[in-house]
Amino acid sequence: MNILFIMYDQLRFDYLGCAGHPHLETPHFDRVANMGVRFTNAYVQSPICGASRMSTYTGRYASSHGAQWNGFPLRVGEQTMGDHLRKLGMDCWLIGKTHMKADAEGMARLGLEADSLIGVRQAECGFDAWVRDDGLWGEGPDGFYDEKRSPYNEYLKSKGYAGENPWADYANAGLEDGHAASGWMFKNADLPANIREEDSETPWLTSETIRFVDQAKGPWCAHVSYIKPHWPYIVPAPYHDMYGPDHVPAAKRDPVELENTHPVLKAFMDGKVGQAFQNEATRQKVIPAYMGLIKQCDDQLGRLLAHLEETDQLNDTMIVLTSDHGDYLGDHYLGEKNLFHDPSVKVPMIIYDPRPTANETRGTTCDALVESIDLAPTFVDAAGGSVPDHILEGRSLIPWINGDTPEWRAYAVSEYDYSATPIGPSLGLEPRDCRLFMVYDGRYKLMHAEGGLRPMLFDLQSDPGEIHDLCKTDQNADIVDKMYGYLHSWGLRMSQRVTRSEQDIRDMRGQSVRRGILPFMHDGSEVPDALTEKYRRPVSQNHLKDID
Repeated sequence: MNILFIMYDQLRFDYLGCAGHPHLETPHFDRVANMGVRFTNAYVQSPICGASRMSTYTGRYASSHGAQWNGFPLRVGEQTMGDHLRKLGMDCWLIGKTHMKADAEGMARLGLEADSLIGVRQAECGFDAWVRDDGLWGEGPDGFYDEKRSPYNEYLKSKGYAGENPWADYANAGLEDGHAASGWMFKNADLPANIREEDSETPWLTSETIRFVDQAKGPWCAHVSYIKPHWPYIVPAPYHDMYGPDHVPAAKRDPVELENTHPVLKAFMDGKVGQAFQNEATRQKVIPAYMGLIKQCDDQLGRLLAHLEETDQLNDTMIVLTSDHGDYLGDHYLGEKNLFHDPSVKVPMIIYDPRPTANETRGTTCDALVESIDLAPTFVDAAGGSVPDHILEGRSLIPWINGDTPEWRAYAVSEYDYSATPIGPSLGLEPRDCRLFMVYDGRYKLMHAEGGLRPMLFDLQSDPGEIHDLCKTDQNADIVDKMYGYLHSWGLRMSQRVTRSEQDIRDMRGQSVRRGILPFMHDGSEVPDALTEKYRRPVSQNHLKDID
């Protein structure tokens, strides 16, 4: 069996037809959901691209792998799903984005050449790269956003799009009165991108995926990672005007959120992104474009499904659809994905397992508390391996997919290190104190803030919109204590003993004694007779004859 692991960037959990969106039809996402299981309570381990992806790829929490912000290197030696799957005879390929930053200093310290096989894999999150393109090819005084060059830009040049950076001039620009209208500006989000639809980013990556599938020898895992519907919010025709103001929901926010607001939340509300999405004109432009980008993603998913069917591979390929985080889109007076409300930290997760063992659950939903770190052990399990749970902190979802009800976690955890943002200095915090933790037990969601700041608490049973912060008063101390108990238990997890499994340690017990090392004995009766038998046998004293 092969694994097609598709990640969309910044796709909200509730912007799919199968998730109940009132206007957005996504028949191909819905089809996969009908073929498999849709997990309705899936949470990422950090609401920022890089940290979230590193958690998904390593199967470990952000504080375990340490790459907690975009551009923070994933330290050399961290094992990823590619490392685990290759041990089982499964190739693991990247097609698209990783947001990976290589630990160049660590590689140099160990003498790993960047152009060696192991060096290249270290620089690509353990994947073999079919094509990597992280998007966002803006130009400025310091050059490109990403130090790597864009294969998508090279593709555009081959199609006749002029310039050094055609992404910026065509894929990320519309036309207005004969002039380029930059996709960076929200006011231009309703314009069609100045590019043929078939040449835009999402179709291009789909074509690359089909090209990979056509030459691949199984078993393989292909991580197809789309940049969209992540900003810039601009999409080519005909998707640019499929949706309009009538399809823009009212923002999920309430003036009570502006009263006695938590300092970190208030700082993000007052930031540039928050201010932009508090402007209703911005939402009216951006959300229809965001929906158009998702619709295009759905259509391209249809292309992939059709190709798998045409090549007789659909019945031999596990398909996984998810996202690295969501998008506030103005909810809670915020944009982007900076905190732990559901629009930011909850993601779609749909898994189709073609094997007969999954027949019972096809077309169902599962509301267990699932984390993105569960995908790596799920893939190991699906590939026939034993999950190395001393390394992988997630849990295989295969039992749920097979209709079982396994013992499961009581809470989900997410982390956010915002030390690289301007928020810390505005609050007078040192970088080490710019850390947030979320713990959610299916009803209550607690946000803990380092730096001596108070927590936040929401009751999603009575307040599913997460409007009323219960820590604005001290009337819920018992609930806060319970949630901190969960966080304390999580903090005591075994996360760094990755070179020895539980079974390894069981097998090590008593090895010294079995090797004939018998310390701390009074008379030998403390151990089996077989271990002291040689000391009860006659011993030659011939070696003493010449003494004296």
